[in-house]
Amino acid sequence: MDFAAAFTRDPQAAPYPVRCDASAAAVFAVLAAVLALTVDDGRAPDALGWALLLAAHVPLAWRRRAPMPVLLAMVACVVPYHALDYMHLAPIPASMTALYTVASTGRPRRTLFVGLSVTSVTLTIQVFVNPHEMVELLRVSGWVIAMLVFGASIRLYRQLVAGVMERAEREAERKVAEERLRIARDLHDLLAHSITLIGVQTSVAAHVLVADPDRLDREALVKALDGITETCRDARSEVRTTLDVLRATPEGPLPDLASLPDLVRTSGADLTVRTGAAKVPAAVGAAAYRIVQESLTNAVRHGAPGADLSVDVGLEKDVLTVRVTNGGSAPGGTGGSGYGILGMRERARSVGGTLSAGPRDGGGFEVAAELPLLGREVTV
Repeated sequence: MDFAAAFTRDPQAAPYPVRCDASAAAVFAVLAAVLALTVDDGRAPDALGWALLLAAHVPLAWRRRAPMPVLLAMVACVVPYHALDYMHLAPIPASMTALYTVASTGRPRRTLFVGLSVTSVTLTIQVFVNPHEMVELLRVSGWVIAMLVFGASIRLYRQLVAGVMERAEREAERKVAEERLRIARDLHDLLAHSITLIGVQTSVAAHVLVADPDRLDREALVKALDGITETCRDARSEVRTTLDVLRATPEGPLPDLASLPDLVRTSGADLTVRTGAAKVPAAVGAAAYRIVQESLTNAVRHGAPGADLSVDVGLEKDVLTVRVTNGGSAPGGTGGSGYGILGMRERARSVGGTLSAGPRDGGGFEVAAELPLLGREVTV
């Protein structure tokens, strides 16, 4: 039996409570019979004494279902048993168990009321039966109080454990929600980027086929089709990585700065990485990758044809800087649902950084992010 679980779980929610308590009541009854036959602590029970002693153990089978009625039923049997000066030690284990159950399942006010009532009745009986034994009076009162305090302590401990478990469950739910949001951002960034590039490359291929069929530019057509194939391959690989993370059996790392050359090559952008040998945390590298990916997607989707795209990633002290510049005349990220820039800001904020996006003075659009390397750890 797991004793730690027995003390921490709700006793009224335990499996088979009546069956378990009935078995415990039978054990206590046997123990009481042995004590009544072997210990000299009052008159040996006669037929009435045995009937009261054994009847006092029957209600214990329902002690967790109805603690107070069980205690009252036991008191109804035990009080005349002690008043007739039968062997006093025999019903003590069952009586203490009933008191413990009341204290461990009830409110403090009820426990205090029960303690005062039981102590008063016990002292009254003891005064009439053994009026000259003050030590016995103190011993009986001490056992009653100690059992009630023990039961109340167990109840408070269970409440503490339940509170900790509830907070842990709420924290787990919060982390699940954050993870779902992260996965949604990943899939949005990945699919939007890949589908946009495939659309652009398909338009190029269609233009080559329709513009001048007699002078077909096979090289341009092959380049466009190869670009579609490579984009599909990269998208499939990243989707597999994301699904592996969901299955908790990742086969590859999350995208980072080392993956930027493959990303910008499909967009035709110029890439400059000035981080040297500095070690960039995984969360920061993944955030930088996703920011560049979304920026390039917006530039390809909304930028002017033939616009100059440049990506610059550098390191200034303990801050990773990311700058994506679109030299076209149309600002990127202003069309569609408008979630692109908002998602990038969330990416930067998730690692303690900041992001700004807006038109450039000389025309075009620029996205600039600052991601601290020593920021708070956030799963991305």
